[in-house]
Amino acid sequence: MCSVTRESFDSFTEYKVDTSNSLQWTSPFVLPVWMKVWWQAFGNGFEPRLTAVRDGGNIIGISSLKIKDGVASFVGSDNVCDYIDFVVAPGRENDFFNILLDDLKHDGLLHLDLGLVRPDSFVLTKLADIARGRGAEVSIRKEDVSYEMDLPPTWDGYMEAINTKQRHEVRRKLRRLDESGKIGYRLLRGDGSPENAMDNFVRLFPLARQDKAGFLTLEMESYFRLLARTLGQADMLRLGVMELDMRPVAMIMCFDYNDTIYLYNSGYDPQYDSLSVGLLSKVLCIKESIQEHKKRFDFLKGSEVYKQRLGGIEIPLCRCQITIR
Repeated sequence: MCSVTRESFDSFTEYKVDTSNSLQWTSPFVLPVWMKVWWQAFGNGFEPRLTAVRDGGNIIGISSLKIKDGVASFVGSDNVCDYIDFVVAPGRENDFFNILLDDLKHDGLLHLDLGLVRPDSFVLTKLADIARGRGAEVSIRKEDVSYEMDLPPTWDGYMEAINTKQRHEVRRKLRRLDESGKIGYRLLRGDGSPENAMDNFVRLFPLARQDKAGFLTLEMESYFRLLARTLGQADMLRLGVMELDMRPVAMIMCFDYNDTIYLYNSGYDPQYDSLSVGLLSKVLCIKESIQEHKKRFDFLKGSEVYKQRLGGIEIPLCRCQITIR
């Protein structure tokens, strides 16, 4: 007999993410540690609805939702969580989602706004059909794209995999950068204090793009710093730093999870536009990821041209809305 229990962020963070009853924690954005940081930064005005469905002593699924004005949505937001999903044990999707929909309906929560989600998410592969079968109204529409690629075992293999024009461009830009001065690239791990590195990241982040300058409010800066500190303690944070003559000129903020590098955000000094330091900091992050034997590189949400040029494959991201009858 399955049962529903209300949970807290603290109880969720106690679960063993890698071994907890075969649950699939598909990305950093569904991890309790990530959601707790988001809630600390942006949770005001929402009611948390954290639910676990258990079969005996085993958890078969986790639902991390927030409620506002009668609408249930994932804990998180599109501007800082590229895609989200439920956490479910494979083979138990039907049980989990039927129980979840019954529980939501019982409490009068009839509207779900679940976005953005990937095509391989539990939302689109399981929940949507289950909800339709129960008579619910389901709307799915594409709203954005993400890019990702499988990583080959060697850097030479990667360079051969991108198209000829881009391969020549990358090599030419790397040569020009190398001729411009003393170049350094470091990938800082987050198991130490990231505060000094984050000072540079916050400085570089808004310089080259006006939209980023508007995005980096004091609230968002606090969120970035808290996220870096918290995921650094979990040894997931990676900060890529490109230096020219000992001066940081470009930085990337990424996360290392489940053999995948997630390129979360970046910034660079536009004084060095002619040296393509923004693009090359990402190229060198890919190279470092290959050398560390990572399996996949996720450029995350956004249709920037460089993602495809560097080998990324487009993944549509859809918003799924469900009205329970």
